[in-house]
Amino acid sequence: MEHAVSEPETTEHSGPGNPDPGPEPGAPRTGGTTDGEGRGGAAESGDGPTAGPDAADGTGTAGLSEAEAELAAQRVERERIEQRKAARRGPIESGGRLSGKAADLLAAVRAVESGRAPAAGVFAEPGAEAVPPPPVPEPVRRPAPGLAEAAAVPAAPAPETIGSVRRVLGEGGAPETLAPRIAAALGEGAEERLRADPWQLLRVRGVRPEQADGFARALLGTECGPDDERRGRALTVWLLEQAALAGHTALGAPELTAALAQRAVPDPEAALHGTLAEGEALAFQDAPATDEEGERPVRVLVGLERYALAEESLADGLARLIGSVPRQSGSSEDWERAAASARGSAAELLRAVAGHGLVLHTGGEASRAEPARLLGEARRLGLRAWAAAHGPLGRDGFAELLRRSQEADGPSGTPAPPVATVAGLLSGAEGPGREDDGSLALDLLVVLDAPQLDVESAALLVESLPDGARLVLAGDPGVLWSAGPGRVFADLLAARVCPCVASRVPDPGPLGELVSGIGAGELSEVAAPGREVVIVPVRDAGEAVHRTVQLVADSVPRAIGVPVEQTTVITPGHGGAAGTRALNAALKARLNPGPGRFGGFDPGDRIAYSPAPGRTLPGHVVKADAEGLHLSCSGAPVVVPRELVETQVRHGWALTAHQAVGGRWPAVVVVLPGDAARALSRPWVYTAFGRASRHLSVVHGAEQALPRAVAEVPAEPRTTRLPDLLRTQTQAAEEERAAG
Repeated sequence: MEHAVSEPETTEHSGPGNPDPGPEPGAPRTGGTTDGEGRGGAAESGDGPTAGPDAADGTGTAGLSEAEAELAAQRVERERIEQRKAARRGPIESGGRLSGKAADLLAAVRAVESGRAPAAGVFAEPGAEAVPPPPVPEPVRRPAPGLAEAAAVPAAPAPETIGSVRRVLGEGGAPETLAPRIAAALGEGAEERLRADPWQLLRVRGVRPEQADGFARALLGTECGPDDERRGRALTVWLLEQAALAGHTALGAPELTAALAQRAVPDPEAALHGTLAEGEALAFQDAPATDEEGERPVRVLVGLERYALAEESLADGLARLIGSVPRQSGSSEDWERAAASARGSAAELLRAVAGHGLVLHTGGEASRAEPARLLGEARRLGLRAWAAAHGPLGRDGFAELLRRSQEADGPSGTPAPPVATVAGLLSGAEGPGREDDGSLALDLLVVLDAPQLDVESAALLVESLPDGARLVLAGDPGVLWSAGPGRVFADLLAARVCPCVASRVPDPGPLGELVSGIGAGELSEVAAPGREVVIVPVRDAGEAVHRTVQLVADSVPRAIGVPVEQTTVITPGHGGAAGTRALNAALKARLNPGPGRFGGFDPGDRIAYSPAPGRTLPGHVVKADAEGLHLSCSGAPVVVPRELVETQVRHGWALTAHQAVGGRWPAVVVVLPGDAARALSRPWVYTAFGRASRHLSVVHGAEQALPRAVAEVPAEPRTTRLPDLLRTQTQAAEEERAAG
């Protein structure tokens, strides 16, 4: 790989900057690749109760923002999924039979779900008889909510409720700015609930256990102790929430009890038992694999209800797609003619979609030409076909690909490309709209960037598809997984329950060669005659910031011809001397200096707007007034109220890899300071390097940590229930077909 012009002499480097801290010591081992961003939100999780202004103080604008509409749609859809869960009288069965503690644990949760008292000896010696589960009725699919329902946003907590919570916080020495969020989390009677259980403070994102312990000691005095059952239950739920932030939808019971012990909970099993008995978590049996003797070892998983509901709903919806007959539009001969006109893996994709309700498609950036071909052929056959991308950059890029590959259609000229974002499709802000029964008005949906689907978004999407619809999940398996819990695309690839078409279209040029090698675990030098790849060695984080600003503001525009606004910087974390905060401060001082009178922002500032955790919309500041900060995100106007600016908006010249996933820019500068070694992995490097379409500069101070990460550090595993649920659904379908 070629080096930049006028490089500084390479000497032994030092890394004074420290990235944001990782998961709390003693917490369960977390999966996925962490880039220090708190899973995509604008506010840094882990800053504690003093971080940021309140996000729900009841002073929002009267109009319905795009973020509110999206969250409302997801909230209504979740309520519908919960109603489906309530229609069942027992948990979904999976795996083999349980005995001993595992059976006792499941007996306890089944007793709670059915209204009976839980068994007393959940964690007693093996041999206790498990309560048999009640029969499970067939799931009932209910229509999705309409747009009118999605527009209903729950009211903010009453001012008197916030005031009463504020008084309790003051008595316990906690920041009173937390009051609106606690009132929203605990609902009516928040003051009484907080006094009765001070550890409910952990319900607020960013509060640490030691802070909740201090608050409890101040309120309870000598009654407070580490063996308090309220503390054990709250820590159990908190650990499950922390695991969800790391991508897990559930944790093994032994892992959870070990983490509770590290948190000074004297009787971790009793704490877990109490949490299950109160219905604050659910237990499940899981048979992950078959051993050499053909036995299926069974383990017990514990998870929060919201993710359990989402995974079960997703498994049901996927089974419905796999088992249904796709809605026909055009004869099989028409589909075959369309496939014959294509070549290679594009023809395979067309043939697979012609006869199946669920199809997977894997490949790099160049492979998107195949879903584009599929979309065009499907529309010509009369199907209502749409595509959905992870974010607006992916949506706009795919729309441009469609414009180039498809001819103008209709007398009014070129129609609007049938492409939306996943969030816009679910909220109704984009896409074809919904039918009278609440389902999306389409026959074929192609989801791009499918690895970014978390389990809740995937469940909402699948449940919104009408009977007979086709779903194609397309994406690059090598990129970082979703910011939210789950690994839907990877689980489906491993389950082999539907056709999977691997694209044979390689990404072109030196960048394509470099990224393909990284995906295979090799970091190789590539010939870059057009300076497509440039390495800039640095000695420390301060020099990394200096060289990054020089590259963005001068070297890349002058030598490569890519303007500043088309260049993005990617770094492992928000914190540290070369994190996004430091880089954005330096880039703003050079590219758009100003007083930052509105929360540190000025007109023209490049920003990253996070309306919801895991979502980042790039844009720029237009102006600021009494309404709030006015942004333009992919051409769409957005107004962020004053009280939400600090938690939802960052400067956006520099991003983390999770914020950048799903987008591409002509030029990318990847910054790897010496202290980035622990954040690097093969998926991180693959994702960061793959965001460049024309030029990649690597500001490199990580020395051997970079090739070692590519060769030896794969994605951290995530614990999910979807594979087992899919196996159960597949086996049930096969038995039903055999019996019929």
